[in-house]
Amino acid sequence: MPGEAAAVIGKSVQIRGEVKGNEDLLVEGLVEGTITLNDNRLTVGSNARVQANVSARDVVVQGTLQGDAHATGRVELRAGSHMTGDIHASRLSIEENAIFSGKVELNTPAAGEKPAAATQATPSATPSGALFAG
Repeated sequence: MPGEAAAVIGKSVQIRGEVKGNEDLLVEGLVEGTITLNDNRLTVGSNARVQANVSARDVVVQGTLQGDAHATGRVELRAGSHMTGDIHASRLSIEENAIFSGKVELNTPAAGEKPAAATQATPSATPSGALFAG
């Protein structure tokens, strides 16, 4: 929902367990366990340390995520982020200087949609500065 503020887990907050919600969420603290936001966006902020399997419409990683990311829409790994785990999504965006270690499985776009250029697994599609291992 554009213009609507996201719920925030602050820098000093530590959560161990299961986080579920029906609104966008910004994590700046520590979360260990699982995060499920079926039709919403999860943002792992630049100060965040998330050790969880996450599931959301869109997942944006600016900090550290250790765990698998499942997105019905897009996963974005921003500059300076560090992710270890597998990605299952329709679209993937990896900025320069993002670090990723894991496997990627991109779902086939729905009928009528054009595949995104980022789904092409060619060496020329790999941004310089991004590190892949797995």
